[in-house]
Amino acid sequence: MFKIWAKVIVGEKIINQLTYEREDTFTYSQFFNYVADICEGLDIPTPIILKTHIFNYAKFRTVKFLPRDFAESPEFDKLIIDNITV
Repeated sequence: MFKIWAKVIVGEKIINQLTYEREDTFTYSQFFNYVADICEGLDIPTPIILKTHIFNYAKFRTVKFLPRDFAESPEFDKLIIDNITV
């Protein structure tokens, strides 16, 4: 089981958030699917996932997506995804 906390930020304020949890084991090969599910739940576009995003999540347990990481222009400044599994 794992939990991910996603925050949509404009300026320095959280305007939307979601706690995503699954009962199965986290696998990095499914990282895009997890992010896509999170973005669908937040009703925002899905970012383009690069190796650096996956490496940052693996090493620091957090990843930040900026507007340049999206194919569409998002209406927010950042999407931050944190691993909150104990």
